Amino acid sequence: MTETRIPLSRPDLSGAEVEEVLGVLRSPFLSMGPKVVEFEQHFAAFLGVQHAVAVANGTCGLHLALRAVGVGPGTEVLTTPFTFVATANAILVAGGRPVFVDVDAQTLNVTPDGVAAAIARDYVPREDGLVHRVTGMRLAAIMPVATFGHPVEMDGLRAVAREVGLPIVHDTCESFGSLFRSAEKGAWISEAQLADAAVYAFYPNKQITTGEGGMVVTADAAIAERCRMERNQGRRPGSDWLDHEGLGFNYRMDELSAALGVAQLRRVEELLARRARVAQWYDEALAPLPEVERPRAAPWAQVAWFVYVIRLRRGITRDAVIAHLAAGGIAAKPYFPPVHLMPHLRALGYREGDFPVAEDVAGRTIALPFFNALTHDQVMDVASTLREAIYANVEA
Repeated sequence: MTETRIPLSRPDLSGAEVEEVLGVLRSPFLSMGPKVVEFEQHFAAFLGVQHAVAVANGTCGLHLALRAVGVGPGTEVLTTPFTFVATANAILVAGGRPVFVDVDAQTLNVTPDGVAAAIARDYVPREDGLVHRVTGMRLAAIMPVATFGHPVEMDGLRAVAREVGLPIVHDTCESFGSLFRSAEKGAWISEAQLADAAVYAFYPNKQITTGEGGMVVTADAAIAERCRMERNQGRRPGSDWLDHEGLGFNYRMDELSAALGVAQLRRVEELLARRARVAQWYDEALAPLPEVERPRAAPWAQVAWFVYVIRLRRGITRDAVIAHLAAGGIAAKPYFPPVHLMPHLRALGYREGDFPVAEDVAGRTIALPFFNALTHDQVMDVASTLREAIYANVEA
């Protein structure tokens, strides 16, 4: 088995993170202490939002946010089939049913027009809201995903949501640091500012990391209060340890993870700049390959890429290219398989051909090594080996 010379990802940690974690270890707090609060406050300030609620991971955050806006048994949520499975799983765990809308071929996100068309086609207004013509379930929320870090066209989606009275729970787990040029706000902003709630994640391959961890952000005090209560076993802040006011979970972030987050936020401009530099190197190195479609930002988007995902020209066998890269010691993966074709979602009635854009893209994508410490020489090595893989595949 060939040794991996260039891994898919690697976190960017420094002495600052070590010192923050050691500071927590020297304190009396490993959980439910001041470092989580500090991380929440700095995070909210960076994004320009009123409330930030730290949680154990992004999936927990999605679950809490969905529950906070009323998703539960007998409800449906419009979302994308081209995403990490946690998006759909969180809807299912909340008791809802994911209803998929195909994505835009460039941004790989759901669009306002696509969501509006799905609502007009599949739902009818009733006294209790929009009800699905076939399932009879009530539509409770719209859940877009900022795929690979590319923002969703939030002005238009917010207009659609307002027109039909639906909340937006935005899965921004992959898009920390990305910006959306909002005509409504007249500025470049975090797209989280235009959602009822948005959820970020901090796994080690993300723009900033806490090891594991996530954050729910919102302008709605009631949503924030409910998320704070339910992340902590149903306790309201300030309640006694055994005073539970409702259903809750242990979705808390620990102090060590928050310490990593605080240190990463202090370095955030440096971290995002390094990521942008690597993306630029890839863009330049892959430009001469007509068989490769590079990720592109829409004019209204500034993207802090989560992963650098290319698309191969149709007719090239993606798995053979990945195998060639692996033989050269370079890690690469398909990103993402279509969520609606996973077994537990097929059980809801989804089949091949339901969402042709998502399925086409999913069959041609490759995530290349992408992390802050990647060197220019390594990027050129990846590009050269990728070229060999493509032409070997084409000639075969």
